[in-house]
Amino acid sequence: MSSPCYSVAMDLGVCQLRNFSISFLSSLLGTETSSVKLDNSSSGASVVAIDNKIEQAMDLVKSHLMYAVREEVEVLKEQIKELIERNSQLEQENNLLKNLASPEQLAQFQAQVQSGSPPSAPLAAQNSGPSA
Repeated sequence: MSSPCYSVAMDLGVCQLRNFSISFLSSLLGTETSSVKLDNSSSGASVVAIDNKIEQAMDLVKSHLMYAVREEVEVLKEQIKELIERNSQLEQENNLLKNLASPEQLAQFQAQVQSGSPPSAPLAAQNSGPSA
């Protein structure tokens, strides 16, 4: 079957979707696929009507997909905003803890980080002594 719509990859996809849609619709209607083709064997009016229906269906699918993508983008933007805020809070907390920690505590922490072992006890508890 010859078709004028193979000039661009997107057009090829649309053409393949159109051919699939016609085959699918034909199978639903119980007609033979050969009687519903996009060539000169069908009447011009039925081909145009089918093309219009397919185009409307593709436009509907496109609008639904665009709506879903826009919603997802908004959700992701909100998550990014929350993560940026959380990151900022953690950086401030980290800087505060670095400023409050003694050089010995920082050295011990660096050694634990380099060895990959978890801290044996909180640094503040190690430095504060007994609290009776």
